[in-house]
Amino acid sequence: MRRWAKGRRNIVNRLCLLTALVTIMSAWTVGETEVRAGGDLAPLPTRGPLRVSSDNPRYFADSENRIVYLTGSHSWENFQDVTAAFNYQAYLDRLTARHHNFIRMWVGESTRSDAGWLLQPPAQDNPVTPLPYLRTGPGVASDGGPRLDLTRFNPVYFERLRARVQQAGQRGYYVSVMLFQGFSVVEPHAWKAHPFNGNNNVNGIGGDEDRDGVGKEVHRSPSAWVLSAQEAYVGRVLDTLRDMDNVLYEVVNEAIPESVSWQYHLIRFIQQYEREHQYVAHPVGMTFFQLGEFGGGDNTALFDSPADWISPGGYTKYARNPPRADGRKVILLDTDHIHGIGGDQDFVWESFFRGYNPIYMDPLDAPHELTIGEPVRNEPQHERARVAMGEARRWATTLDLRRAIPRGDVASTGYCLAGPGREYLVYIPAGSASSPSTDDNGARPVTLNLNGAGGSFSVEWIDVEARRAILVEPIQGEGERLFTVPFPGATLLHLKTRS
Repeated sequence: MRRWAKGRRNIVNRLCLLTALVTIMSAWTVGETEVRAGGDLAPLPTRGPLRVSSDNPRYFADSENRIVYLTGSHSWENFQDVTAAFNYQAYLDRLTARHHNFIRMWVGESTRSDAGWLLQPPAQDNPVTPLPYLRTGPGVASDGGPRLDLTRFNPVYFERLRARVQQAGQRGYYVSVMLFQGFSVVEPHAWKAHPFNGNNNVNGIGGDEDRDGVGKEVHRSPSAWVLSAQEAYVGRVLDTLRDMDNVLYEVVNEAIPESVSWQYHLIRFIQQYEREHQYVAHPVGMTFFQLGEFGGGDNTALFDSPADWISPGGYTKYARNPPRADGRKVILLDTDHIHGIGGDQDFVWESFFRGYNPIYMDPLDAPHELTIGEPVRNEPQHERARVAMGEARRWATTLDLRRAIPRGDVASTGYCLAGPGREYLVYIPAGSASSPSTDDNGARPVTLNLNGAGGSFSVEWIDVEARRAILVEPIQGEGERLFTVPFPGATLLHLKTRS
């Protein structure tokens, strides 16, 4: 018993020492033009780090006080290799072609994964590489490899992390770096291979204190040993990315609802660590809980958090006709926490017009099963969503988002971004319940309230699907104006004052 107690003190001392070391250490014309998705966007280097915009807190601003609208596809293996070696450059090429500017960089905590999101092939017991810790032994872990030493970090992990964030930044991408993975501690298969499972490390640290075969305690109420190791790892990530201006942090992907206090602690830990080390502050995010709205989580915990940005969840609330973002938090509205995999171009446009930054959980052509609200595989639907994100980003750079706010009340469709008196962009969905009614002649009328908006406005119609635009005769402001939509599908109406 004494030898065990002495050993435990040694472990605590080593972890405390490690933590201490980390701490040290154009003119208007009438006619028709062709519009390409984001074609007028030149890839710009990121100019961060981002901070919540003081002009419009629904968005981030960069170091030059320009609004940065974040949107893009993210996928499970864009950092660690699981089913195969991931072609990161091809991934960035694919997103660049669609004019995205954001990725969420995934991590798994366990040494093995069952790749449960895939249907074919059923990948079982795939090694996850790289891991943040060195496999030094002595002893054999549950997956047959040497046990991990939680006091020794794997340089390959952190070198890849820095390289991939840097490569993304050079191409104009902001990267949300995930720190922990919620499913790593709740699924027996994943917990069996978790570094904090006592069978897998040389430090005598075990996270399953109630011995129920899973490690929920690690994300709920970690022991001092576990929390010290977690903080040391987070500190190492912060040190690695301290000078990267395109970084955001995400504490954990879809943890259990009981993780709120642990997540709040780590959010504050990151913020304090960056202050104490005189690093530039990077935005820290909190995302929704496991099983979406059916798992007992509450979005209130996200809005009340000390996080700079959040990704709320709930299929019934956000999949269609989402509520207007009120600016309490920057919201990256992620299909991952709404569908698992799902959503289409309507989701992107509806989110954009309600003041969100929509991002997309992208299967990248892989057959998948994590789906709510759409067929298991519908690649054309995924592609339309990818294209829509690039198009929405084009409009985000065209509009003055410091002043343009969601004003669904002024448009009969319920979707309008308005800089009152100056500029209006209206979304007219195609064939949905939120579309304006069609009259007996098949025309689609839409009304826009221009009360208080005097002067002359240019009028432009944009066919979302065909990506073409028609400029028509300008109109005078003031009062409610009636328009007839010239396209049968999803359409944008853009009004702007003429100088």
